[in-house]
Amino acid sequence: MDVLTLLIAVVALVIAIMAFQRTGGIHDLRGQMEDLSEKTEHATKGARDMTADALSRLETFIRGQQKPSSTGHETPEYKPPSTTGQENPECKPPSMEDKP
Repeated sequence: MDVLTLLIAVVALVIAIMAFQRTGGIHDLRGQMEDLSEKTEHATKGARDMTADALSRLETFIRGQQKPSSTGHETPEYKPPSTTGQENPECKPPSMEDKP
């Protein structure tokens, strides 16, 4: 009984190998993999471009139409709080005399 099971398994394996070779074999499988890789790369590039455009529009919406340029407009320099006891006039809390 075990011999018959082994014989049927071997025959099934041979038929499967023949069918695989008839449908194109390894060469066809490699070609399909290359086509799929190209399609995936193209889809990824398209998705990346769409995401970049959406983020650019979102940035324009949030910041407005102005974009900081490297000429003319400078960003204010960061001044850390002084630890020497000298007060920075920009960081001074409002005094009670300023209130009406």
